[in-house]
Amino acid sequence: MISAIHTLNIILPILYGATFVVYLYDFIKDTRSMSDSKRIFLFLTLMIHIFYLLARTIEFDHTPITNKFEIFTLLAFSISFSYFVLELLTDVRGTGLFIILFSFIFQIISSLFIEDLFEVAEVLRNRLLGLHVVSSMLGYSGFTLSAVYGILYLMMYNEIKMNKFGLIFKRLPSLETLYKLCFYSVLIGFVLLTFGVVIGVIWLPSAFPNFSYSDPKLITTGIVWLIFGFLVAAKFIANWHGKIVVNIALFGYLIMILSIVLTIIFANSFHSFY
Repeated sequence: MISAIHTLNIILPILYGATFVVYLYDFIKDTRSMSDSKRIFLFLTLMIHIFYLLARTIEFDHTPITNKFEIFTLLAFSISFSYFVLELLTDVRGTGLFIILFSFIFQIISSLFIEDLFEVAEVLRNRLLGLHVVSSMLGYSGFTLSAVYGILYLMMYNEIKMNKFGLIFKRLPSLETLYKLCFYSVLIGFVLLTFGVVIGVIWLPSAFPNFSYSDPKLITTGIVWLIFGFLVAAKFIANWHGKIVVNIALFGYLIMILSIVLTIIFANSFHSFY
């Protein structure tokens, strides 16, 4: 099993790289024959990645969440999986290369530095913890997608404003579609993060009886959840749309990244056990 895991660890970045190239080729050439082929490439990559994650979980008896390089492969999968679901729901296929590039980079880093860890803290073997982390990662992946779509929206918005109609304008969907993709990604991310938070609230007291709600990670996660929750509420209640939704989504993503970096560098948290 370990030899198979090591082989897949080499194969996965190659698969993500090949999938990115296929999406890039289709973006440049816009050939009808590649439209379905690139989705098949992504589907096969995701299936192999699922097998890899399950194999690591079974072989090492813990969900791959024990260090940042295991988190990176989980994040690579989460981003592409979230995009794949969104592509199936919307049938918008022209933005995939911008998303898959993130997975490609994360998987390369993971494959280069990931280690085989048999001895880990007992709490990391808890399946409820694994579900909490996976759900949260999928939520953060949804927010990552929303940021990418938000940036693409602003790029096209500026091209239209300056009357520059280049490859971005020709290949990307309309501003309205990009805005909707941005919001749908926020909605998916918010639902999944909420699920992860609920699991964490249920699991946390039994795993860490002396934990504090003033923990920096809990506070920063709460802030991110509130920002995106506010955006979802504003969309449905006040009918916000367009550029204001995109700008808030990008602001929320920036706060999310800053909270992660600052928590890792400066704050002590019970989350630091991995």
